Amino acid sequence: MHHLDSEIDRNQMSMIALEEMVADNSYARLVDLFVEALPFDQLGFTNSALEKEGRPPYHPKVLLKLYMYGYRHGLRSSNKLHQACCVNVELWWLLKGLRPSARTILYFRKNNAAAFKKAFQHFVLMLKEWKLIDGETLAIDSFKIRAQNSLKNNFNQKKIDFHLRYIDEKIDQYKSELDQADGLEHKEEIEKKIAHQNSKREKYKAIEAQLEETGESQLSTTDPDAKSVVLHRNIVNVGYTIQAGCDAKHKLFTNAQTGAVNDTHALADMAIEAKELLGVREMNTLTDKGYTTAVEIARCTENNITTYSSPKEHSSQNNGLYAMQVFEYNAQEDTYRCPAGETLTTNGSIYNKRAHRVKHYKTKACKGCPLRSLCTTNKNGRFIERGIYQEHLESNAERVKQNPEYYRKRQQITEHPFGTLKRQWGFTYTMVRGKEHVLSEVYLCFSVYNLIRSFSILGPEVLKKRLKSLAQDIFTHFESILASIRPLKFENFIVTLHSPPNFKAA
Repeated sequence: MHHLDSEIDRNQMSMIALEEMVADNSYARLVDLFVEALPFDQLGFTNSALEKEGRPPYHPKVLLKLYMYGYRHGLRSSNKLHQACCVNVELWWLLKGLRPSARTILYFRKNNAAAFKKAFQHFVLMLKEWKLIDGETLAIDSFKIRAQNSLKNNFNQKKIDFHLRYIDEKIDQYKSELDQADGLEHKEEIEKKIAHQNSKREKYKAIEAQLEETGESQLSTTDPDAKSVVLHRNIVNVGYTIQAGCDAKHKLFTNAQTGAVNDTHALADMAIEAKELLGVREMNTLTDKGYTTAVEIARCTENNITTYSSPKEHSSQNNGLYAMQVFEYNAQEDTYRCPAGETLTTNGSIYNKRAHRVKHYKTKACKGCPLRSLCTTNKNGRFIERGIYQEHLESNAERVKQNPEYYRKRQQITEHPFGTLKRQWGFTYTMVRGKEHVLSEVYLCFSVYNLIRSFSILGPEVLKKRLKSLAQDIFTHFESILASIRPLKFENFIVTLHSPPNFKAA
């Protein structure tokens, strides 16, 4: 009995010492409060409920705490996170001594991509409720990260043709050597080289067929969703372009997407997603000229989203002739007036020009015009192409021109979050494959950033108080669910449930 009391005393002293080793304002304590405040029954994490049979798995709270702690400190691989569980004092406290295996850690991230997104969106709505996000102005920008796919395993038709041409040249060379070879052994060696080149040729032909089947301009064999992108200073690598939305009020992330290599068709989808998530009636967006596309701006306008996107220079060539800008457009009559005072009209037809839809404007007065040599070299006279959404581009350009100070906020909003993720946390590459899983990493990083940022804005005491209040509300809700089965009677004794089930290591 005395031995048992001594063992209990030692354990209590150990727990007290560990509690004292974790500072009151430690990030580990913040993560603990935040994760406990999440409604796990609504987020869809795996193993969030006990199985009827078998050993209980780790509760997703344990693994989410581990990931949120690790990503803050640049620990993203499952092996590094497992090692940290063994040596990091704050993780001992945070995980209550549990040490998930690297395999368990890995599969949690792999199997919960959708749940990571839901958790991030839930946090964004919490921040809106706390009035840290208002949804009035959204800055949208992108950054690039490397994929788990090397450049040599990324192919386009030009690259495939180069390899096939090289292989054919080598085969021709070997065949020439075969005709001049002396001895059976030498011939067999050359025939093996020819067979090896033929096998390589079959591999590249198979990749070519796969590329044609997809209809894409490039193909990555390790991670099919990854694309060849320019990371910086013309350095090309295989990776992802991450679109990020930041609320202007406190520079907090609101949403993320990844799709095309460039930003040309990303504006509307990003803005509409953020607007619907935040539940606002209207919104302003700030973007650079990479997002300035007429059809995207038009889609935003239709959804009560006002764009402030840096105008692009007109694509007409500077060939010494009259530029398109000197032709005055009359919106009411849908006509242009040329420098000679003539009117260019349209027949109303809409033509497809690459990815654009345009109308043509021309006049018969070009035939005898004295200014023709200054205007056009076209034998049929000058004609103008105008996109059907051109008025949206012009309205956007005018807004930016009239509000230069407001537009300059764009860079101020996105610089700090992107710098933190890439420079401080090393988020320049992804640990996973596939668009959905890459985005789960992005949502995880964004959640960590928003948590630390809200800590700085509200202060430790206010944030902790709010998180504790949310956690208590969730616990009270859980208790009310259990009320119908409490107490459970078994013959002559009673078992009373005082807390949620205790999940332990499998």
